[in-house]
Amino acid sequence: MNSRAENRNSLLHLGAIKHARVHEIRGHQFVATFFRQPTFCSLCSDFMWGLNKQGYQCQLCSTAVHKKCHEKIIMHCPGSAKNTKETIALKERFKVDIPHRFRTYNYKSPTFCDHCGSMLYGLFKQGLRCEVCGVNCHHKCEKLMSNLCGVNQKQLSEALYEIKRGTAASSSCPPNIGALHIGNGDSKPPSNGSLPNKLRNFFKTQQYSMENHAEHDEYMNNIWTGGDGPVKKFGLQHFHLMKVLGKGSFGKVMLVELKGKSEYYAMKCLKKDVILEDDDTECTYIERRVLILASQCPFLCQLFCSFQTNEYLFFVMEYLNGGDLMHHIQQVKKFDENRTRFYACEIIVALQFLHSNNIIYRDLKLDNILLDSEGHVKLADFGMAKTEMNRENGMASTFCGTPDYISPEIIKGQLYNEAVDFWSFGVLMYEMLVGQSPFHGEGEDELFDSILNERPYFPKTISKEAAKCLSALFDRNPNTRLGMPECPDGPIRQHSFFRGVDWKRFETRQVPPPFKPNIKSSSDVSNFDEDFTNEKVALTPVHDKSLLESIDPEAFLNFSYTNPQFLS
Repeated sequence: MNSRAENRNSLLHLGAIKHARVHEIRGHQFVATFFRQPTFCSLCSDFMWGLNKQGYQCQLCSTAVHKKCHEKIIMHCPGSAKNTKETIALKERFKVDIPHRFRTYNYKSPTFCDHCGSMLYGLFKQGLRCEVCGVNCHHKCEKLMSNLCGVNQKQLSEALYEIKRGTAASSSCPPNIGALHIGNGDSKPPSNGSLPNKLRNFFKTQQYSMENHAEHDEYMNNIWTGGDGPVKKFGLQHFHLMKVLGKGSFGKVMLVELKGKSEYYAMKCLKKDVILEDDDTECTYIERRVLILASQCPFLCQLFCSFQTNEYLFFVMEYLNGGDLMHHIQQVKKFDENRTRFYACEIIVALQFLHSNNIIYRDLKLDNILLDSEGHVKLADFGMAKTEMNRENGMASTFCGTPDYISPEIIKGQLYNEAVDFWSFGVLMYEMLVGQSPFHGEGEDELFDSILNERPYFPKTISKEAAKCLSALFDRNPNTRLGMPECPDGPIRQHSFFRGVDWKRFETRQVPPPFKPNIKSSSDVSNFDEDFTNEKVALTPVHDKSLLESIDPEAFLNFSYTNPQFLS
């Protein structure tokens, strides 16, 4: 085996992974779930329609709710050992701790459980009904029912939401907020009742709620429109598909030409059915917002426009024909310290820009760092980025990333912050300097054990300053890791490895790159994998027409965007 093949094998990485996202609300652990039988929301009592993952179900107590309703749950999960301050305060303030009085009941028509949302099966004594408020449940769900007898949880949640938002924001509150409903036997909250009244919108899919993002998106769009009116919108018909640059489970990245302009872009094509199936709608909007924000940093991939068809979402971005760092390091085995330092400086500027905007990148790796025609780096692929607005107390918890680059705190299942990006940065620097990964294992388990317990080997070929920098980046305490405020070695820009660096010149791209990619033309694809570029250029159609019909046209509302900077 020749040295280049050995180097290729030494840097082969397992693909990026992302565990099922867990939404923790009042002790509930909600995950997106595909329900194999008709199911109703335990909060609003409406049917959960759709052909993909129709809603959320708690992993602990099995309560089922719409995606739009899960944040409105007000009572503590009975299957959780934790009791939050918010739940305790709710009980003390409203004295909401009223047990149900259940009795076995014979149902004469199809009826659904008000807890897990599924049907009460059987001919006789199918379930339990509360003598006071009339809610229904399975025998197995009785112990999991919250003590909310006579309480309309939906109306109480909406009333609390209105109080929290205040008068100024009351217009954004859900409509038709009624009086707080704490009734008796003659005043019953909506129940999941009988089947005929529940199937009016059986084949309509769940709409993605943009409540948390509408104001932010309006602000981001105003940055570029400047209030001068609408800008031109683009669609698939405006582009000529030329080459495949890469592909994954999400779809493809293709080289495209803007018709009539001889301008070339990279088009990321995301399958809507895959996004909905993986509960990644919010991640797609986050990627869109980060790409829009990227126009303010010279080391982030720029967005030209975004649009959608019935089957796909499209991001049209600048085409970085220099290829990625994985491609280039496989050509030379490893980089010298000057070249490594140059790339490291530009990456630090990019990371610190993201962090200053409360964004965790979470997918820093050789494959996601591209070179432009001059040799400057650009971070790409923000599909795993996490923003402040969708993090709990400023911290994230989702298990995700590429295994070789995942930090110890993520492996341990701890809450984490921007420090995870500096751990990945350490792995990246090590690979550039040494030509192989710092941690090893036959599979994920062995690799994770290595990350948690082993000390990387520093060969004599790297300088003491480089070894010190890597050691500080591999600090398993995220608070004192290099790049974080509490690091005993001081700010990362002042580390001895970066002594003599003129950071102001780096920030403005005034430092000439030590390497310039070999590029024959603006549409050259020679720096990308031939396995992809030789593929037939086509978008794979979704053959399941019923699945397409189930996707609500408004599920990806306000996704389209055009960056006027590219039109000037």
